[in-house]
Amino acid sequence: METAGVLVAADKFKGSLTAVQVAERVTAGLRRVVPGLAVETLPVADGGDGTVAAAVAAGFERRETRVTGPLGEPVTAAYALREDTAVVEMAEASGLQHLPDGVFAPLTATTYGSGELLAAALDAGARTIVFGVGGSATTDGGAGMLAALGARFLDADGKPVGPGGGGLAGLAEADLSGLDPRLKDVDLVLASDVDNPLTGPKGAPEVYGRQKGASEEDIAVLDAALTHYASVLGPGTASLPGAGAAGGIGYGALVALGARFRPGIEVMLDVLGFAPALARATLVVTGEGSLDEQTLHGKAPAGVAAAAREAGIEVVAVCGRLALEPEALERAGIRRAYALADLEPDPAVSMAQAGPLLERAAESIARDFLTG
Repeated sequence: METAGVLVAADKFKGSLTAVQVAERVTAGLRRVVPGLAVETLPVADGGDGTVAAAVAAGFERRETRVTGPLGEPVTAAYALREDTAVVEMAEASGLQHLPDGVFAPLTATTYGSGELLAAALDAGARTIVFGVGGSATTDGGAGMLAALGARFLDADGKPVGPGGGGLAGLAEADLSGLDPRLKDVDLVLASDVDNPLTGPKGAPEVYGRQKGASEEDIAVLDAALTHYASVLGPGTASLPGAGAAGGIGYGALVALGARFRPGIEVMLDVLGFAPALARATLVVTGEGSLDEQTLHGKAPAGVAAAAREAGIEVVAVCGRLALEPEALERAGIRRAYALADLEPDPAVSMAQAGPLLERAAESIARDFLTG
């Protein structure tokens, strides 16, 4: 087989390697077997954590600003900017990574900082904002975000309701007239791999509340509070696909900010320039830490594989752990997957040695697909 150009378009291996590091290790392994191989790297993300890093790796400028964290304390958050397009990752401002170990605030954690981050992108001149949501510490329906952008949420006495989803139980009036007027002239794209509604058995509190420290009682309180919130903002709006994303911040973006919902990986592939890179490749290497059922539902490798298959280009995957049968991989458009667990069965060792192991996996890919 003739030596070919390879496109490495993989997501991070959570807890061990960033998407940029995955690309570097795969490139090193491929070139160890095929010296001088033409390799193009395009780290990808699906709208969740790592989205700003992927944009920066693709040539966006990293910008940092101080915003309000989920517990109300100041944190440093980054967004990415290229010309008049910004990539904003809500987890940078309101993510679980800003909570101290073992400390949760399911009823009071706020998305206020996410609104401040969007305002910073507007201040920088953004006219298109890709708003990646996921990894949130919050379940406030985006009320904090909207408050930071000029909305007012008042109780029966005309005072602002408390922070977080819990405070929305006392909501009497939602005044959106003070929202930043610049939002009307911005194309705001809600980028998410989650299409859950805001409330109910598939809603944000029930499906995601526990990972944010919510007890069963908290979940009931949050679901009732968000149901009430949605009834004040607009009857029938709680069931919008994507409304339940990131503790309901999707709801606030869709209903109050006029955002349009698109699968995160599709948006990011467009923003990162995947199509022209794909046109230059004859083999694509994608992957993420765990290839499993979730991968098939809008995660980065599935999006990469679908686009490559449409272009008639072969795809292989690398992963830490493989939990998909060959038939499922084939249906997703992935010819073969190379798992680090096959090289090192001890998960702790595999994570600690992920870099060298990934290089070995890439050597196997080169031998199997790039040499005679």
